[in-house]
Amino acid sequence: MLPAVAAFTDTYLPTVNGVTYTVQSWRDRWQERGGRMPVVYPDSPHEPDGDERPVASVSFPFYEGFYAGAPWVPDGLGELDVVHAHTPFSLGLAARRLARKRDLPLVASYHTPTAEYADYLASGRLADAIERVARRYERWYLTSADAVVVPSAPAKKQLRDTGIDTAIEIVPNGVDTDRFAPVSEAERAAFRERHGLPAGPLVGYTGRHGFEKDLDAILDVAPTLDATVVFGGDGPARSALEARAADLDADIRFLGFLDREELPAFYATLDVFAFPSPVETQGLVALEANACGTPVVGVNAGALAETVVDGETGYRFEPGDVDGFRAGIERALDELDALRDACLARREEIGMDAAIDALADAYATVI
Repeated sequence: MLPAVAAFTDTYLPTVNGVTYTVQSWRDRWQERGGRMPVVYPDSPHEPDGDERPVASVSFPFYEGFYAGAPWVPDGLGELDVVHAHTPFSLGLAARRLARKRDLPLVASYHTPTAEYADYLASGRLADAIERVARRYERWYLTSADAVVVPSAPAKKQLRDTGIDTAIEIVPNGVDTDRFAPVSEAERAAFRERHGLPAGPLVGYTGRHGFEKDLDAILDVAPTLDATVVFGGDGPARSALEARAADLDADIRFLGFLDREELPAFYATLDVFAFPSPVETQGLVALEANACGTPVVGVNAGALAETVVDGETGYRFEPGDVDGFRAGIERALDELDALRDACLARREEIGMDAAIDALADAYATVI
């Protein structure tokens, strides 16, 4: 029998990002296998579905679409075996308090380095000071857990390098390969028509438009590519990216937020997925693109150094190397058939079933 797990997260629906997707997907698959995983999250326009427990919240003033939840433990969670915090902040503190009160093991997920959000709160020296405080706080929180879950080996090494000596278990986020799969030529043509995209090669990105993701690097190479560049998604950096793109001699399109139902067609319509973000702990969108048969050209930093298999599922370039980024995209465009075959051969390895198996093993180490 699977253990009963209470999942606490500061990020949840209707916000759509990697953390939300992972929490929701793990909950659904856990329940499909007969386990309980109630999710505690900040109250929002999202209507609770199944075993979801919202707590009082306010809109987060520095990041549109996010809600700051009160550090409360809701009633009615029932008997539990594990408390799993997907955040070190408000609801992460509630999770820690619940675990201590009931003498339960606390598992903490490391999704995104907290210091990366300093630029949303301040700039210059103040941002540097906030980063230092955030790193110390994050180290304190993760060290207080019984085990830390990370999605990749590079993320584990990153934590070890910062002095985290808690048990660290690698649990990939997992890709829903039933949803993310190649689509027909007719579906790709319909996606182009629906969004007004021209014929010819497409290079693009979708996901949160965060400043820390270095999406300006895509604009750096856009004028030299014989392709249309497409951005899907939204976020704080979008307006700055659009303003800069308007001054470039390149065909650059911003599609805005895409419903999750449209994402497989988006990935499959792209010829190359461009991913310059150096701060990923796994880079879930890169794996979703691969599952749809689309190679990724990503920065050789963070988890993308592992997620992108150089020469098989795409190519990597060194941080700041504009020429290397462009060359990787051009090479991927020239080798599409072989790269697509390698991407599709990896589908089972990156699927959700493997992730849930690893998650169950991680819980078993602390119970």
